[in-house]
Amino acid sequence: MSEKTRRRLLGLIASVIGATMVATRSRPALADPMPKKLLVLGDSLSAEYGLARGSGWVALLSKRLVEKRLPYDVINASISGETTAGGQTRLAQLLERHQPAVVVIELGGNDALRGLPLASTEDNLRAMVKASKKGGAQTLLLGMMMPPNYGRAYGEQFASSFKRVADSEKVALVPFFLAGIGDRAELFQADRIHPTEQAQPLMLDNVWPALSKLVGAK
Repeated sequence: MSEKTRRRLLGLIASVIGATMVATRSRPALADPMPKKLLVLGDSLSAEYGLARGSGWVALLSKRLVEKRLPYDVINASISGETTAGGQTRLAQLLERHQPAVVVIELGGNDALRGLPLASTEDNLRAMVKASKKGGAQTLLLGMMMPPNYGRAYGEQFASSFKRVADSEKVALVPFFLAGIGDRAELFQADRIHPTEQAQPLMLDNVWPALSKLVGAK
């Protein structure tokens, strides 16, 4: 190979390398993965009853997911006064519309407050869990307990219904959503039913250990 040919070949190689480097530098960064959906189906405890908008535990959850750079959009489908029957009725449409990767079910308290049959409550919870699983979602069930004035036997049966559903359907369970809060009067609004804004971070902390495993938090 003559010196002239060699120089021409080296120049051609350098041009190709330079063009490749420019193309690489100008190539846009890969987009963030498409966010998954996390659906919360609850009652007034999750619907910010009596609270400033954006201060409830579900809103705090959304902020935590962003802070931890976890690709989830939170859909809060909670309604004050909702029962397990109402939640079951609404769930099919919510699953079809949002196709969530994770479903958090926070229902049952209003059933007990209204004296609805415990067997119906348990059946409704199980049906919602089954529907969520069938839709491909990981499911978290938030358990509740009733005040002592409802009677020990009733309270124990109510609380155990959440565990039975979680065990039989093999889904995650928070045994008592209001653990560490229920016996602190200063953390409740005047009605003694709905937690204050100060209680919301504690509620999220009760949920997070189980939920973090479902969303892939480290």
